[in-house]
Amino acid sequence: MIDFTFSEEQEMFRKAAREFALGEFPAVALEYDINETFPAEILKKARELDLIGLFIPEEYGGPGLGYFEQALVLEEFWKVDPGIAQELCSVSFGAEELLLFGTEEQKKKYLPPIFNADGILGFAITEPDAGSDTAAATTSAVKDGDDYIINGSKVMIGNGTVGTHMLVYCLTNPDAPAKTSRHSIILVETDREGYKAEPMHGKMGLRASDTAAIYFNNCRVPRENLIGVEGNGFIQLMKFFDHSRAYVAAHGVGLAQGALDMAVKHVKGRKQFGRPLGAFQSTQFKIADMITKVETARNMTYKSAWLLDQGKPDTKLTAIAKMYACHVAVEVVDEALQLHGGYGYFNDYDIERFYRAAKVLEIYEGTKEVEKIIISREVLGKL
Repeated sequence: MIDFTFSEEQEMFRKAAREFALGEFPAVALEYDINETFPAEILKKARELDLIGLFIPEEYGGPGLGYFEQALVLEEFWKVDPGIAQELCSVSFGAEELLLFGTEEQKKKYLPPIFNADGILGFAITEPDAGSDTAAATTSAVKDGDDYIINGSKVMIGNGTVGTHMLVYCLTNPDAPAKTSRHSIILVETDREGYKAEPMHGKMGLRASDTAAIYFNNCRVPRENLIGVEGNGFIQLMKFFDHSRAYVAAHGVGLAQGALDMAVKHVKGRKQFGRPLGAFQSTQFKIADMITKVETARNMTYKSAWLLDQGKPDTKLTAIAKMYACHVAVEVVDEALQLHGGYGYFNDYDIERFYRAAKVLEIYEGTKEVEKIIISREVLGKL
């Protein structure tokens, strides 16, 4: 039986995350967004408080909690500022792949620096001509003795310029009959010769998070950096998404709740025609719809994260949670800005920044269209 009553430990982490976000984010959020500033000092403090990578076991340096706790913390972060929250989430992005498929030696080597040093992970998947169609990726890794030599490029990669280690989705077996058996995942230390990252400026939202184009030019990496099995990269990537999408859904829930909170505060304080906006039935109906959507998305998200912690990942449910929660974020922030009227169009109000941040939730980690394909295939099978 699922019980979403928080344990004492879960409530402690949720409260700590909320207090940390409220204490650290608001004073710099707008500035970091305008200037595309990486939140280095905030990240350092989050490390000290064990508020990153909560699902990583203690034996590898992590807090040793679960994906449910990860979702709780990220929801609180995203309520306050999506841009800073995104970076605090992405510092451990790819750790799931190491936990699922890495050797014991790899886990002990690459995971602890996330917590006890300045380690920052990234996962380079997307290419200029291979976004949703990951099986079409052409960045190649060719064997040369005991090494792989990597050539190609990736785009829109989180932590490309600030990361210390990058998991790279590479074409290693181009002649394999099945498209799903041609790729592998290889870990690249970003200080290796042949690795070059250039920041991608001008994002619509989440501007405090690092996003880059990465170029590999005869980047030589030892074969021991292969994660999992050669040629199994596509399957491993899908398993990774079954985990990561659960807490991306929490991003959507947090952003939606933050927007809802702003809307409630505004309609209670703003007066028109001699009455608070919240006194009008049309406003009340909007608020009721927003609350219903957020609560529904939250329950889907919690269940998908809870199942991961039970060792029972549910591809269909995780896709549903990710698709629905992120769509709800877009809908709720739109209504919240509408309730702010013209004021919401200016960055003096946080809702403007939330509005710009929301849309990418329906794009990264699988577009809403891809999620629908996954959901339908899980039910219909391959026809």
